[in-house]
Amino acid sequence: MRHAGIPTGVHVLLERGGEVLLMRRAGTGFFDGLYSLPGGHVEEGESIRATAVREMREELGVGVAEDALEVLGVVHRRSDTNRIDFFLRAQAWVGTPRIAEPHKCDDLRWFARDALPEAIVPYVRDALMAGAGPWIRESGWA
Repeated sequence: MRHAGIPTGVHVLLERGGEVLLMRRAGTGFFDGLYSLPGGHVEEGESIRATAVREMREELGVGVAEDALEVLGVVHRRSDTNRIDFFLRAQAWVGTPRIAEPHKCDDLRWFARDALPEAIVPYVRDALMAGAGPWIRESGWA
């Protein structure tokens, strides 16, 4: 039996001095107005690390090497569909993060882990509070 593919997302954590970088979603129709980690969907034939590298370049204009990415955890969530989201930490990057896709993001800001914004994607908040990996979480299931 052939199974339908499950949309797979990749989120990347950038940290500096105890703060995490969050982007406020805008104009996408999905969690607009809420902060989230930078990232996106895995494309056909793409690994999760390759996705992270591409998304950091597209969304933030920064370079990240695949071997500088550490897998923190996975969230299996129920949203508009059944979804899988991988969370990675960039241990190093090149460049200064900026809003490189203003049609998808209207704010970019560093937040202390103990002062995350109220307006944040719920499963992203849960992932940020999960601590050191690796971990697996489920979200939206009865």
